This record gives sequence, C-alpha cells and structure tokens, in this order.
Amino acid sequence: MKPSIPKGTRDFAPEEMARRNYIFDTVRSVFRLYGFQQIETPAMENLSTLMGKYGEEGDKLLFKILNSGDWRQGITAGEFTDFTIPQLTNCISEKGLRYDLTVPFARFVVQNREKIQFPFRRYQIQPVWRADRPQKGRYREFYQCDVDVVGTDSLLCETELIQIVEEVYSRLGIRVRLHLNNRKILAGIAEVIGEKERLTDITVAIDKLDKIGLENVNKELVERGLSTEAIDRLQPILHLEGGNKEKLLQLREILAESETGMKGVEETEEVLRLTAETGVKLDILLDLTLARGLNYYTGAIFEVKALDVEMGSITGGGRYDNLTGIFGMPGVSGVGISFGADRIYDVLNQLDLYPKTSSEQTQVLFAHFGAEERDYCMRVAAMLRRDGVNTEVYPDVCKIKKQMNYADQKQIPFVAIVGGDEMQADTVMLKNMQTGEQLSIAKTEIHKHIS
Repeated sequence: MKPSIPKGTRDFAPEEMARRNYIFDTVRSVFRLYGFQQIETPAMENLSTLMGKYGEEGDKLLFKILNSGDWRQGITAGEFTDFTIPQLTNCISEKGLRYDLTVPFARFVVQNREKIQFPFRRYQIQPVWRADRPQKGRYREFYQCDVDVVGTDSLLCETELIQIVEEVYSRLGIRVRLHLNNRKILAGIAEVIGEKERLTDITVAIDKLDKIGLENVNKELVERGLSTEAIDRLQPILHLEGGNKEKLLQLREILAESETGMKGVEETEEVLRLTAETGVKLDILLDLTLARGLNYYTGAIFEVKALDVEMGSITGGGRYDNLTGIFGMPGVSGVGISFGADRIYDVLNQLDLYPKTSSEQTQVLFAHFGAEERDYCMRVAAMLRRDGVNTEVYPDVCKIKKQMNYADQKQIPFVAIVGGDEMQADTVMLKNMQTGEQLSIAKTEIHKHIS
C-alpha cells in the first residue's frame, strides 16, 4: 500500500522549504530589529499545563499523548465503558502536543523567573498542533512565529507589535488590514446588555461571525442561554458605522455606565494615538466583532487579514494580564502576536510574491568530462565555498548533457564546465544558463563574474 501522511499535515520539498525559510528569515529579522530574543519549548507539555487555558472549544482540539508503556494499567474494563471521554483521558494520558506557543511561554517564564530580566522580550518559531477539521488555510500541524513582551502593562508594547506587523508585511509585499478590538470593551458590552456573567459565551459566539454568519451566531447565543432582549441590544453595537474615531465616540456613549468598558475605550484610543504618532501607515480597523475566543486575553486584541486573497487571519494576538498566575506567579502582564507561517506561505504562493532567487539555491554547478577533471572541480569549488558561494560538483562521471539537464531541473544559474584544456590553463568554461552565453575565465574570476 502506498504510504500517506495524516490529514491536515504537509510535506515540503526543497523549493518549498526555501520559500518557507524566506518567511522565517524575514519575520526573525524584524523581531530582532525590535530587541526580541529567541527561545524554544518542547513539542509536548503536561496536560495540566495545557488544559483549561484555551476555553472549552480549545480543550477539545488538544492532541493527547497516551502514557508510555502499558497505558491501560490500572484501568478496569468497566471504567473503559463507563467513563466519560475527559475522565478516561485523565487516566491514560498525562501529556499533549502544544496547542499554541503562548501558554508554554507563560510556563517558561514562571520556571525561569530567576534567569530572565523583566520586561522580557522573546520570540519563538516552532510548530503547534490542533485536532481541528482540515480545510483551506487550516491545518492540524502548522508553524507559528510568536513575539511577546511580559512584565509590563505599557501600551507602548501594543504599538510596537503593530509596527512589527507593518514591517513584516511590507517586506513580504502583502497588503493587509489589522483588525483591532479590546476585551474590556467586549466585557463592557456584555455588562450593558445585561449579560455580564456570560462574557465567554458571547465572545466564543461572535468570534465565529465571519465563519458562520450573523443568523447562526444569534442562534448560538440563544443556545448559550442569552435572553432575546440581550441579543437584540447586541445587534446595533456589533454594526457601528464610521471610522475608528466615530466608533469610539459612539462607544463612549454606549458604555458610559461601564467602568471596564470605558477603560477599554481609553486603551484603544491611546494605542491608535501612539501608532499615528510613530508614523504607522498600516490600515487599522476597529472591529467590534473581533473577539478571539481564547480565555486568557484581557486587553487589546488583534487580527491581521490579507486584502488580496480569501484567507482567514494570518496574524493574531493580544494582551493577557495574568496568564502566569495559573502557574503560581500572579500579576505579570504580557502582550504578544503570532504570525501564521503556513497561511502566509499560502498567501505568498497565490500572489506569487516570492523573490526570483533564493539564498538557499545553488549558484554554480561544476560539470566535468572525467574523474581527473572532477577532482580539479572539487578544489575550485572549495575555494568558492570559502567565499560564500553556494556550489555543487556533479558527483558522477557521465555525459555532459545529463549534467546540464540536472542544472536545468534545479534552475542553477551558472555551470562551470571543466575538461582537459581548462585544467591545463587553470580556467573553467562558465555558462550562463539563462542567456546561454559561454566564456572561458580564470578560476579566480568566477566569484566576481557571477556576482
């Protein structure tokens, strides 16, 4: 039977990896520009670390790992039959694959408190796993590129994250819009419609507005126990019109009786003021339907969407005031965003925005007429590699036509052909594979010529 891979996962060939590394290198260089340092955490975490941090929906999407050895030990046949799925999971699984990079990061901060300096600025580029239904732009294994600051509640951090978004997508050539909201505003809305205790139900439902539409969101709100009166009050708030300033003015009236809601309005106004003062030209939209259903967000929340491709969010994040508190270290505020490398990869593919040449591509292939010539090629190739030129020597002694076909297939721009005459003269016959031009040059001139 032909081998296969699990649904929602992908293989990446060398050309595809070169493109992915272009994304990683671009994001990494911008992160470093703002003073962030890299860390890594394990692919798997204890389930006690992961469970309960992503809300009811998120917990269902965690990949659990069976205990090593005889994971059935101590479980009776009756318990297998009678236990609910969560009860059984607790007995046979202690670990899970990480769902995101933020919760493991919070665990890292608590465990390494004595080694890090607050405010702590970190970035992390690693895969995560979600037991989701695979579909366009949604995978079960995908890379996130996260950047976070913890140990400060300054709104300067939110502003820098917006600047990072602008810089990354400017370098990648993708036109985007940043959707901005604040969980305090959402809490204030829940309060003024009379459903203060149902903030989680409201945010989980309205976060699906783009996916399932208003009618189905309202239906879910009913199922979650909201009154018809509260749902009716919610409708006009979710559809406020005008620019960001106009929406904020309307929110000041709507949320006047909510201290929490007014705090969210003030924070949003300040973030928009700071971004304007720092010269940010990014398209920013105050979007009251943006909820980001993860429970740990407490302040500003962001999502970034590509303007020229039908795709979900390609970047998202927000402020979390006490994520470390669940691990015994309360009062540490943080804010961060995550770039979805796999969705960015799909966007760049659809728009054909990759550079025409890759830093990983072979620049010169040495082709030869025999074993003695191949040895000569090896010596010249070593010289080029010392100069930083990506170089290959064709390993087999075979017809030149086969070697040239190999260069064509790999889109190698130059082929250095070596025969007896070239060896004797200490030269190569350098062929430009795009123009077909050939010329005999000294081996010491190869680097200068191809540059």
